[in-house]
Amino acid sequence: MTKLSKHMQSLLLNWPAKVLSLVFALLVYVFIQYSTLGARVVTLPLEVSLPPSLEAQSLVPTSVEVIIRGDEDVIYLINPNTIEATIDFSEVTEEGISTSLVVLTYDERVFDGAGISLVANPNQYRILFAQRSLP
Repeated sequence: MTKLSKHMQSLLLNWPAKVLSLVFALLVYVFIQYSTLGARVVTLPLEVSLPPSLEAQSLVPTSVEVIIRGDEDVIYLINPNTIEATIDFSEVTEEGISTSLVVLTYDERVFDGAGISLVANPNQYRILFAQRSLP
């Protein structure tokens, strides 16, 4: 049997305690990282593009909630007026229910650089369309 070096022996001595300490340190690190994450909800006006040949029979949304997630120290510094919410139904050509996603427009360099994410709630809307009635 070969003899292990002193460094290897000291590394293997009490190895379960060392592994447990490392796992505990990683858990503490992850907890601290996620405990400083927060969420802020803002209501933004929603710009809706409707098809010219059809008429909306259901309610057309006028606003949408946007959830801003990130570091609690940063998310409250964000001006919600720098975020635009739009939804485009202009390509709808047939009667019936159509679904479209809410598109959020913002300066990605600023938000991504700070580790901030934006989510529209709801992220899509459904509207019932019918042919325009003649006047």
